Amino acid sequence: MKRFENKTILVTGGNSGIGLSTALAFAREGARVIITGRDQATLDAAREQIGGATLALRNDQGAPGAGQTLAAQLSERGVRLDALFLNAGVAKFAPFEQIDEALWDDTFNVNVKGAYFTIQALTPLFNPGAAIVLNGSVNARIGMPASSVYAASKAALITFAKTLSAELLPRGVRVNVVSPGPVTTPLYGRLGLAPADLTGMAAAITEQIPLKRFGTPEEIAGAVLYLSAPESAFIVGTELIIDGGMTQL
Repeated sequence: MKRFENKTILVTGGNSGIGLSTALAFAREGARVIITGRDQATLDAAREQIGGATLALRNDQGAPGAGQTLAAQLSERGVRLDALFLNAGVAKFAPFEQIDEALWDDTFNVNVKGAYFTIQALTPLFNPGAAIVLNGSVNARIGMPASSVYAASKAALITFAKTLSAELLPRGVRVNVVSPGPVTTPLYGRLGLAPADLTGMAAAITEQIPLKRFGTPEEIAGAVLYLSAPESAFIVGTELIIDGGMTQL
């Protein structure tokens, strides 16, 4: 029997990158998959790629009331959740002196406020024994230039893995976080940097990784599935760093 047979899994931001790879991995393990995203065209394409009874819902995690809207859509369909991969997020990099309130607000509205209230709204829909996995980042652990706002937002998610674990454990819900290092995803094209700066940043980052390469979305997906599966039932409030040794060696 597949690990997620007869289980319902929600992947936010499941229409591209790490989210899509994770949704595909859950589907291969027998799960009924639900994905969200902001772009309808990529949502439709992802739903076709995942196949099966995949449900794709347009949802902007940074919009006011987005979590309640999502919870209502799922409740109307009688959905109960066995796992949530809270992956939706934005990454905008800029030097400290160029940060403005619009960048700050967009980052924190999606990555922190939106994430927090999405979990709050979905909590009544979790089955006992459910797992939540948050998508953090090693940027919260290192002092990378131009990442101050993004890193702070991901540091907040890492603390949520602990504080929300303490609050949700009596409900039978575990919370953990994966913190990827550099991963080859479309997100790198949306950092707000010029192409030349992006190429230079990627080369500099690669030199800092002992394995001398970026990770793949599939490698992150494998960790998310492990933290969502019964074999990780004794793991609570933990951060799993997946960075090719970048912060470890």
